[in-house]
Amino acid sequence: MKRTTRTLSVGLGLVLALTACRKSSEEPASAPPAPTREEAPASPATGARGGAPAKQPMPPDMGAALASVAPLVESVRAAVVNVEVRAAAPSRRTREDAPWGEEGESPFGDAPWGPFTPFGPQGPSEERPRQGLGSGFIIDGRGLVLTNNHVVQDATKIQVQLPDGRELGAKVLGTDPLTDVALLQLQLPADAKALPVVRLGDSEALRVGDWVVAIGNPFGLGSSVSLGIVSAKARNIEAGPFDEFLQTDAAINPGNSGGPLFNLRGEVVGINTAIVGGGTGIGFAVPSNLVRALVPQLEKEGAVTRGWLGVAVQDLTADLGEALGLPAREGAVVTDVTGDTPAAAAGLQPDDVIVAADGQPIDSGRTLTRTVAMKPPGAPLTLSVYRGGKKEELKATLGTRPDLEGVAVRSRPDAPEEPPHQRVGLGLADLDARLARTQGLPAAGALVTDVDEGSVAGHAGLMPGMVVVEAGGQPVRRARDLMRLLRAAKPGEPVLLRVVMPGGQRELRALTVPEE
Repeated sequence: MKRTTRTLSVGLGLVLALTACRKSSEEPASAPPAPTREEAPASPATGARGGAPAKQPMPPDMGAALASVAPLVESVRAAVVNVEVRAAAPSRRTREDAPWGEEGESPFGDAPWGPFTPFGPQGPSEERPRQGLGSGFIIDGRGLVLTNNHVVQDATKIQVQLPDGRELGAKVLGTDPLTDVALLQLQLPADAKALPVVRLGDSEALRVGDWVVAIGNPFGLGSSVSLGIVSAKARNIEAGPFDEFLQTDAAINPGNSGGPLFNLRGEVVGINTAIVGGGTGIGFAVPSNLVRALVPQLEKEGAVTRGWLGVAVQDLTADLGEALGLPAREGAVVTDVTGDTPAAAAGLQPDDVIVAADGQPIDSGRTLTRTVAMKPPGAPLTLSVYRGGKKEELKATLGTRPDLEGVAVRSRPDAPEEPPHQRVGLGLADLDARLARTQGLPAAGALVTDVDEGSVAGHAGLMPGMVVVEAGGQPVRRARDLMRLLRAAKPGEPVLLRVVMPGGQRELRALTVPEE
């Protein structure tokens, strides 16, 4: 999927590319042997975390400390796979939200028609299905593969190629566009031999300067290996609300997207995700600790449900802290509290300064956003707050974060039997009850988020912002209900939809199911 980043704090214009970044955990005096396949855990959720950084200093002879990474590469390479995707023809979207990029401006440099495209010298036309290559890695013997969301976005067919020559079909189990993570399930034959796996390590144990190894398929060149160091941690590149990327100078290129970044223990410490356009030696990876927290939900639910407070915040600066008469110089200043939210129930007020959550220091608004989002809905949260120069503790119970970015799954990309975006031309999301109340909308339904011009949805008069509450006489409470009812309809058959307009007015629409 293509994402256009804004600017780095240093003023660099970013072009995110389907690439990979890698981080490594603390390096001992001599690189320890990588774990064998038998040592890898059967479940990613219970994978061993990397040990704490070694106390001993690095020897002055760096050549002795890192004579070769060949043993490490040999132990993990078999679990790094090539992900080949066939995707629907691009819908008529704006340049800003097109998932595969436009011209040379792709936020994920391996868009099918960019200057660094791994898909060939010419990109697909509006009419032809798209094809692309990315990378991934097997984390479970049952055939679970981690990759980037933008690699498999809108995919209608996915083939995974293993280094041993096997080629297997795959389906998407779950995606999280906000962190650009996707989980695939390999379609294994009954007599399939054991799969090689790698384990998720501890990205928090990494230090700037630690060695890391990236393996992937840049430009379609399978099983390419590059070596570098961790250049920085917790980078915010304005790609999403939860940015906390690892930065590395290990060579990564279009096609590396979704591939693993290993530490010298042979553990995955990041998923290679983005590069800076026009630059070299600057790449970014999603930290493994963040990925580990998402995997159970992606496997069971297909998506990620996050905690939510319901506040708007800004960073506390030294000047603001002095003006507010606070001893703190870092934190999150509450600028607004939405009514009927967990924040309002907890008693938060504008100008409150949150400096800790459950004892964890909060040094910025983004840190608060990430901290809350990593907790499940319904979780209790203790906030340390300065109000009027005095510190106090507030208790909150988190709600469910609404789909503020409009990235809810429109249709399962691995299920072409459902009417996908290119057939109906309709983007859908579950309606959030809290937002619905403020807009005069029903408490449940399928929210129309996108309509392609010239599609059957457009011809039916559907528009973004409408909520479908009934289809063919059957109630619609979620997006999947509408997709199921449309899938059950006969091709060419008009389906009567009851929709609620913004403001609450109810109207009828007739959507004709397209022919196969």
